[in-house]
Amino acid sequence: MLKFLKVAILILAITACKNQTNKKEETAIPEPEKEASEWKYLFDGSSLEGWRGYGMDSLPPGWTIRDSILTFDTELGLEQDYTGGKDIVYGAEEFDNFELYLEWRIPEGANSGIFYHVKEGYDGPPVVAPEYQIIDDENYANIHDLTGYNSQFGAEHPELLQDWQKTGADYAMHTADESQKQLNPVGEWNSSKIVFTPEKVEHWLNGKKLLEFVPWSQEWNAKKASGKWDNAPDYGKYKTGYIALQDHSSPIWFRNIKIKKL
Repeated sequence: MLKFLKVAILILAITACKNQTNKKEETAIPEPEKEASEWKYLFDGSSLEGWRGYGMDSLPPGWTIRDSILTFDTELGLEQDYTGGKDIVYGAEEFDNFELYLEWRIPEGANSGIFYHVKEGYDGPPVVAPEYQIIDDENYANIHDLTGYNSQFGAEHPELLQDWQKTGADYAMHTADESQKQLNPVGEWNSSKIVFTPEKVEHWLNGKKLLEFVPWSQEWNAKKASGKWDNAPDYGKYKTGYIALQDHSSPIWFRNIKIKKL
């Protein structure tokens, strides 16, 4: 009997050890990286697949990859001579609600932007799509003549870059909170993020939230009717569309362009 009890105790001990080992093995199974898998790269440094000119079948001259960076290679043009550029769209897919992240770098006097909910069939993205403004806040007005353009909107000092034209602004609609802005000098990399949902839109720069607004709200419609968009009746009306990058006669560099659907 004593011998039987010893054998039974030994069997129980072995079973308990096995169960404990199985629990440890189950616990050790890593959770799937859900967050990482939700991101889709629109540009990963190796391919321009999906990108083309606005209203075109291919990329316009100047847009290329250099050192794993999406580059717009051009000479700096003056604002007073600007008549429109060859913006590019990620034409493989339209997006409605999303979080878009990218990094960018500009030279002195540069100007560009990021558009979303872009539709084709217009003169260009600016007349139909909201824009996250990218510009050289510090030097732009010293290099370019802004007076003629800004005078038509009743600017008190049309020779200066207006708040609604500065980096991070929802161009000509919502201004960035300058107290939160940490804009790196020209030649250095910055990161931008746009979060869009029907309840709230956010613009971020270098990890700081610069603004938020409610799209298609009473306030939004009042801003749209304030004069800038009088000749662009379809501005901002679409709830889905392409992501686009602006050619505003300035060299610019982009990298790590990725989007997550919300």
